Amino acid sequence: MSRTLRAAVLVALAAVVVSVPACGNKNKGGGDRITIGVVTNCTDPFWDLCEAGAKKAGKDFDVDVLFRQPEGLDVAKQMPIVEAFVQQGVKGIAISVINPKGQKKDLTRIAAEVPLLTMDNDADADTGRLAYVGVDNAEAGRAVGRLVKKALPNGGTIGMFIGSDVSANGTARTQGVLDELATPDANGKAETRKLNGKDVPGKLYGKYFLVDGEAKTDGGPEKNPQQYPHAMLGRLEGVPDVCLIGLYAYNPPAILSAVRSKELIGKVKIVGFDENPVTLKAVAAGEIEGTVVQDPYNYGYKSVEILAAVARGDKSKLPTKSMAYQVVTKDGAPDQTINGLAIKFPKAADYEVTIKAQFASIGK
Repeated sequence: MSRTLRAAVLVALAAVVVSVPACGNKNKGGGDRITIGVVTNCTDPFWDLCEAGAKKAGKDFDVDVLFRQPEGLDVAKQMPIVEAFVQQGVKGIAISVINPKGQKKDLTRIAAEVPLLTMDNDADADTGRLAYVGVDNAEAGRAVGRLVKKALPNGGTIGMFIGSDVSANGTARTQGVLDELATPDANGKAETRKLNGKDVPGKLYGKYFLVDGEAKTDGGPEKNPQQYPHAMLGRLEGVPDVCLIGLYAYNPPAILSAVRSKELIGKVKIVGFDENPVTLKAVAAGEIEGTVVQDPYNYGYKSVEILAAVARGDKSKLPTKSMAYQVVTKDGAPDQTINGLAIKFPKAADYEVTIKAQFASIGK
């Protein structure tokens, strides 16, 4: 941790400690009651679903749960929460890591003090984290690539948007999309095309031209993410066969807003990731081709279940493989086994019902 970041953490830590309740409560049996801390990488409805699962697990496994959503994809806001959890004596911590390399030293130190689990976003195994709860993001990225190929079977121009290019899920997810689209003779081949009367640099992956040759990072939901697809649509005005791809939960709604503002619904294809309610509604309406979803509810549930068991001396619940993603489309499709994973293809309207029930469980 840099000196500047450490100073920011120490200042923020004082405020966080005050806001986190003490964890020394006694249970009915007279022993110290187990408290588990869960900290996300930002604030988003995705994490509300995770909170619903975590709180349900707290009831099911008789533990207290401290759940925190820091603003922005900001390590300086996330780490004081983690440090506060340690000082408060929690018996386990689950974290969605923002920057695996930048946080490695601190996560290694914390994992030596408190059982540490990663969810959604992983850290290096040599940090001492117990396990990772989440999907294989490279495989989930490939599923996005398959949706793009279905939307533009003859190829075309694509733009890709994501919150971070340093997070584990950001790098793996992006690469998975490109690996699915690539061919041996066109796997990141640099190319400049004349689009909308202007020279646009990019890279070719199979039949798909990626504008600027990389995913556009926006820094998080608080950074006005719709400005990026809006600007790209301006560059691609009049260009046929365009698909915009959003790889974090808030990206598909941001893309949808930009496409609607330019009255391009149906003309510009959109492929999403995660189960934001706006995204699901747009998939059901046919405005978004489909979205690859994780299972944030069970990220929260499983993380608390595992850490509660570990706190009681039981490591049998530690996961040995990644969770399966799902592919949500308007009409759905039969289940498939893809690269050894059992993948479900639910209808958007049906999946919306499930998500609404999860939100309702925490009054949202």
